[in-house]
Amino acid sequence: MKEVRIARIVNTFGVRGQIKVISETDFEEERFKVGQKVSVVKDDQLLDEVTIASSQLHKGTYIMGFEEYHNINQIEHFKGGWLVIDGKEQQALPEDEFYQHQIVGLDVVTTEGKDLGTIKEILSLGSNDVWVVKRREAKKKDALIPYIEDVVKEVDLTKGEVLVELMEGLIDDED
Repeated sequence: MKEVRIARIVNTFGVRGQIKVISETDFEEERFKVGQKVSVVKDDQLLDEVTIASSQLHKGTYIMGFEEYHNINQIEHFKGGWLVIDGKEQQALPEDEFYQHQIVGLDVVTTEGKDLGTIKEILSLGSNDVWVVKRREAKKKDALIPYIEDVVKEVDLTKGEVLVELMEGLIDDED
């Protein structure tokens, strides 16, 4: 089973067995609805499969309770973990749209053939996402690649590669 992360568990909330999560999905209404079954994973280990009993947006995070837990002591060990779903539950996306987990880990190559590194994170900054690329050379800073048509020319999931055309000054290469 290919798991898909839908939320990062950042803390407990209150004393009644609730958690605070940061969403990692664009489909929050569906993923966080009451009655939805999700798995709790931490350090690549399945901790439990739970059913959402309550879910409420609170200051940019979600506060969730589960049918199976009613006390903070029961869920304390969930902190630092993830809520995940089976990859088969993903919705199909239109062409040229991707899930974040499909992009993270792809290699980034310029139109000139230079290997820049691997996408390690995606920042959602409003107008467009920015891909954080871990450089191959240890001394070089992470590169920030905006996900815009002028820069990202092709995403090839089969090859595991993204082709980019760098604008002048986009990457500080200190060469």
